Order: sequence, then structure tokens, then C-alpha cells
Amino acid sequence: MEYDVAAIIRGYAQGYFLMADEHDHLGWYGSREHTLIPLDERFHYPKSLQRVLNQEKFTVAVNRDFMGVVNGCANRETTWISEELKKIYWLLYQTGYAYSFETWQGDQLAGGILGIVIGGAFIGESMFYKIPEGSKVAMVKLVERLRERKFLLFDAQMMNPHLARFGAYNANNKEYETLLRQALQTSCSLVGNW
Repeated sequence: MEYDVAAIIRGYAQGYFLMADEHDHLGWYGSREHTLIPLDERFHYPKSLQRVLNQEKFTVAVNRDFMGVVNGCANRETTWISEELKKIYWLLYQTGYAYSFETWQGDQLAGGILGIVIGGAFIGESMFYKIPEGSKVAMVKLVERLRERKFLLFDAQMMNPHLARFGAYNANNKEYETLLRQALQTSCSLVGNW
């Protein structure tokens, strides 16, 4: 099956996201509110996580094991990441749009965040961990990277208690569209000089 990368990126650039339903049918979804991870002083995390960060037991990498992160994100009782969506993520990875931001403990993938980069927007698709705190450390390190690289938007799509602990907030459509438009007019890179 052939996929039109440009059309897929246009969908994301308009604030929609792909999801498979319980029958594995893939479709575009929108939301009245988008959950954003703040890239300013509103971002915070639990003090217990600071202790883990101080221990430096995880290293971070980008795209060291992209499909490992995709499969980790899909590996749950109910998942919206179908086999077809995995193929699309792989295609977006090959064309420079999809990224995995990973934490490692030695040679073991500890956790990661799967996302799509368009301009100065990082659209978080999913996250997972194999080792406790793996995804939380990935979140903190990813925000640091996005700030360094002058990203304007970190879209987490849907709120959950885990994201709320990092200062995530819901933006209405108007606020989101303004931020997204600004982000799409900039050019940022997740990789390159460390």
C-alpha cells in the first residue's frame, strides 16, 4: 500500500492525528482541546524525579531504536497503534518526520517518546517505559532538547494524570492554531550538534 507522506504531514499540520479504532481501521481525529507540554517555566516535575536525574542512570538517544520505541508504545492491552500505523510511522521516520526520543540503561532501551516533527512543532504520539522512570526521564530530557533547539510547540494531544504532573495544560482550538501556525513557520531540528 502506498502512502502519501505530504498528505499525512498536511493532516498533522492542521492539528489532526492518526489513530486506529478497536477494529484496526485507521482514521484522522481532531480535538476541541489539545494538551500541550509547556516549554517555559510552567514545565515542572516531581522532586522524586530530580533524584533519579541526579543519579544519571539513564543516557538519552534519538532514533537509536526507532521501531523499538514504536513497538513499546503499541505493546499494551488496548492500543491505537495498528500494524498499518506502524508502517506509516516507519515511512515518516525514513522521510525525516518521525522521531524516537529514547532513554537507555546500558544497552537496554528503558523508555521513549514517539513524535512527529514539523517545523518548530513536536507532536507527541505516544510514550512507554520498560524500566521505571524511563519515560519520565525521557520527558524531562526531551523538553530540555526542544528548548535548546528553539521549538515553539510540544503537542501531547490528550491529557492524562501522568502528563499533568509535568505541567501539561489544555489549549483551546484558537490558542492551539495560533501556536501551531507560528511553529510551522520556523525550522527546528531534534538531531545534529549535541
